[in-house]
Amino acid sequence: MILTLNRIIKSGFVNFWRNGWLSTATVLIMTVTLLAWTSIFLLNVMLTSVLGVLEEKVDISVYFNLDAKEADILALKSKLDNLEEVKNVEYVSTGEALEIFKKRHSDDEILLKSVQELSDNPLEASLNVLAKDASKYETVVSFLGQNQFENIISKINYAENKIVIERLGNIISVLRQSGLVAGLILALIAFLVAFNTVRLAIYSSREEITIMKLVGASNRFVRGPFIVEGVLHGLVSSAFAFMVIIPGVAFIGPKLFNFLPEINLVNYLGDNFWQLLFFQTLGGITLGVFSSWFAIRKYLKV
Repeated sequence: MILTLNRIIKSGFVNFWRNGWLSTATVLIMTVTLLAWTSIFLLNVMLTSVLGVLEEKVDISVYFNLDAKEADILALKSKLDNLEEVKNVEYVSTGEALEIFKKRHSDDEILLKSVQELSDNPLEASLNVLAKDASKYETVVSFLGQNQFENIISKINYAENKIVIERLGNIISVLRQSGLVAGLILALIAFLVAFNTVRLAIYSSREEITIMKLVGASNRFVRGPFIVEGVLHGLVSSAFAFMVIIPGVAFIGPKLFNFLPEINLVNYLGDNFWQLLFFQTLGGITLGVFSSWFAIRKYLKV
């Protein structure tokens, strides 16, 4: 068994080097495929980060009557914190609301003087509610619409933000589904292209395969070298793909970071280098092995 395995591996390496041009074509095609897969994955990471930032900035505000007691507001805040759909709740008192208003209109002296002349603070206390997902705001608003809260709540700005929240939710859903569909289509195209390229290499060895079968060689022995060759195609393709990805991210990452500080592709690649290398190599080997496995089946029937 060990001797047979050694012969299979040796034959695989010999075929890889002997079919130089076909091996080069196969490796190039698989390299482009792996680059496309990794690029789609990194693009998905980038889009997820951007959408995450947008989700953090889209929330709903609950405003309270001026005579509402702070204890009642904090009690409601506690109940919202316990909701499964809610990620964070921020309380803004009337005093804090006034300070925010002054900072926001610091250039408008007339407006600031008008506020200072008022004997009472006209601004309402509020709760800024951030949901875990854009689709959960409807549930949060339904909770706030209960009769027990109508005496203290004056307004909920969900209606004003509803269109933005719904569009954001649709964008997230469409992008995730599009990324999945694009990845599956690309995987199918890559398999078909790699399959036909590998089949050319096997076609050049069809007479040798026929002779081996006629003298009694098993399917496993005949198929083995081509499987080894497929593994080599995957390993070399993965190495070449990463040799392109690393300088590509190093070039694009800083420019993207200057435009969107929330996205740091260089750090992401550094933190997940081995995981990305492992899955990309696994994908390359799987593509090479399956292409070889299916392409040789025709020539095993003698």
